[in-house]
Amino acid sequence: MDRYANDIRKAVKDCSDRGLYAAAKWAGDFLLHIPAHERPPPTHLPATSSGNFRTSTPNRGMSSRHSLSFADDSNMLTEEDIRVGDDMFALEEDLFMAARECFNSKEFEKTAHILQECKSPQARFLCIYSKFLASEKEALDNWTYRRGSRTYDERPVNESLPSLLAALTDINNEEPTNPRNETDSFLLYLKGVIYGALRRRAEATECLILSVRAYPWNWSCWLQLGAMIEDPEEWTNLQEHLPDHPVTKMLALRILVEFNAPPETLDESVNELTELFPHSLFIRSQKALLAYHHRDFEEAEAIFDSILEIDPYRIDSLDIFANILYVQQSRAKLSDLAQRFIRTDKDRPEVCGLIGNYYSLRCEHEKAVKYFRRAIQLDPTHLAAWTLMGHEYIEMKNPHAAIEAYRRAIDVNRKDYRAWYGLGKTYELLDMTQYALHYYQRAAALRPYDSRMWTALANCYRTLTKWNEAIDCMKRAQLCADSSETASCLLFLADLYAKIGDIATAATYHRQCVDVSQKLGKHLGEYAKSSIFAARYEIDLAANRGQASMPSTEVPNLQRAKQLLEPFAGANVEETPAAEELNRRLRQLGVA
Repeated sequence: MDRYANDIRKAVKDCSDRGLYAAAKWAGDFLLHIPAHERPPPTHLPATSSGNFRTSTPNRGMSSRHSLSFADDSNMLTEEDIRVGDDMFALEEDLFMAARECFNSKEFEKTAHILQECKSPQARFLCIYSKFLASEKEALDNWTYRRGSRTYDERPVNESLPSLLAALTDINNEEPTNPRNETDSFLLYLKGVIYGALRRRAEATECLILSVRAYPWNWSCWLQLGAMIEDPEEWTNLQEHLPDHPVTKMLALRILVEFNAPPETLDESVNELTELFPHSLFIRSQKALLAYHHRDFEEAEAIFDSILEIDPYRIDSLDIFANILYVQQSRAKLSDLAQRFIRTDKDRPEVCGLIGNYYSLRCEHEKAVKYFRRAIQLDPTHLAAWTLMGHEYIEMKNPHAAIEAYRRAIDVNRKDYRAWYGLGKTYELLDMTQYALHYYQRAAALRPYDSRMWTALANCYRTLTKWNEAIDCMKRAQLCADSSETASCLLFLADLYAKIGDIATAATYHRQCVDVSQKLGKHLGEYAKSSIFAARYEIDLAANRGQASMPSTEVPNLQRAKQLLEPFAGANVEETPAAEELNRRLRQLGVA
């Protein structure tokens, strides 16, 4: 691990100097959890050496897939180039330090004004980045002000993006003899961010890949790159262009989780990263996130408990931990966690989400919405808050507000199945089954190994009386179901086959439902209907054998019918009278 320590140490400084505090904090967290005896002593590393790739925009056809072109070794920076760039920064260092203090005070326009004549890559980056943040804030304020008016757009529109992109492009034209402007990885990152905001995915992806190849420890760049990838095939095609680096594996893990990759692949990735960084809390949190996506909530909770034991003030991924405690119905633990972190930092979106979950568990949905909305005010791209707010509106019987919240969640991340599933559920409640079917299909495409997606689709097809499609979906659901869901899938399939008149197959699924339920130790009332149906089928088969309405190849098994009815003796369930009637018919058929 010591071979990465200096690179990580340098990333903390480089990202912090440029105002990329999330990336600096992420790198600092890695550095903090490298044991002191494994870290080499700090060495002087020039903060300006941030990459050496040139970019050339490739020809693009109508395809949305990325065509990437990279420079050859003749475009690599020489030591003289780096020395010239460092000397340039030294001349502007006083201005840069003053501007950075303004940036830290969120005086973005003043920051840009101070640096407008500077030529070094660091100053250029901070100048244009400050203009970008100022324009984003202005766009958001204008969008909020126009809410409800005729000129209201679905999302904020930043009209300054083309001029910012032009400013980045003009840097090379202004200083053609200074190669560092063209190849600085942070300027490439910023160019990728602006291309992404303009929805020019191909150009954005190219710039971001060039940036991470030149400077792999900028986590913000990796996150932006991940946001550009829309499906697993696209990710597969891009991997050959990425560096062989641990952070590449971290992004791969994140994307594989998003696209619901098989558990074996994900476990292998986590184990490989754990070997590289055994003490990293970030890697542990990814392991907890993996367990959460696999619905292994107990394992995920245990990992988060161990993380907070090491770092009791860690807020990252706290909203995921809150979701786990919500699902586990751990009200007391959720309350303790909320009280602890509201004292630590109540103005973090993750903490607001935690408190919202607490109030939701207490069925105080108005208060929950208040805190989820607060999380969104702090970070409009906080995906979990939009989705959870949609859930709360459903509980409050406000489907139109729920639809708006889910749509905003999709705007933030179209790869998150929860918002698509939430839209499907909402339209299903509104009896708009065709709409619900569309959104459930999108959710199932993103999460094909989740039985809930296929069950929801089957429900829609059943409502539309498309029995064969419903049966196909439920068979998929049964394949994906865990032990606790198998019985309900079998019961659903039995009911569907009964609807199309295939009583023999329906009886088979009812028998399987009884077997699974008994193995799990379920109460008789949970599978009584299946027992009655399967027993009645055997008795009817024996009583009406030879009639055209009964299958000629089926042989009745009255002993099996008797076994199915035995648990009803002395049982206090709704189906007991029906079981007694079937026992009477068995005796008439000679079965004592």
